[in-house]
Amino acid sequence: MNVTEAIRARRSIRKYKKGTVIPKEHIELILEAAMMAPSAGNTRPWEFIVIENRGILQKLTEINPYSRMLNTASAAILICARPELQSGICDGFWPQDCGAAAENLILQALELGYGTCWCGMYPIQHRVQKTQELLNITSVPYAVIALGVPDQQPQARGYYDPGRVSYIK
Repeated sequence: MNVTEAIRARRSIRKYKKGTVIPKEHIELILEAAMMAPSAGNTRPWEFIVIENRGILQKLTEINPYSRMLNTASAAILICARPELQSGICDGFWPQDCGAAAENLILQALELGYGTCWCGMYPIQHRVQKTQELLNITSVPYAVIALGVPDQQPQARGYYDPGRVSYIK
């Protein structure tokens, strides 16, 4: 699968085949892809938490009711921001940097045959705070990405809209 195909094949998967175990080598390839994302000044203001514990996944669905697909996902990867790693001209760019990492993660997972669903945590402060408390972390929970073998094939929802493009010559 090339990048053009991956971008067009990517879907938000909300139903996964239960009981699938994702090999550690695949998790590491996915995390490596995430960490290859661009970041302001190469500050890499992120950290990742791989969650396979069913109890923790359930508690995350209580914190973020839009993440119920975690109930069937094999795992989740929580992308956390480390804003303190950025300063000067790089200060404040961590949301874009974490977003780039998330997209790399999602596309690598797809290439390996997994489905994902990006569930936002930041900037909803009660989600951020409750997740920090649940996992005893100080970094900023940015997004939780559900990960597993898809048990559905949704239709594409994205499309090219030339009406949203301007050219300046």
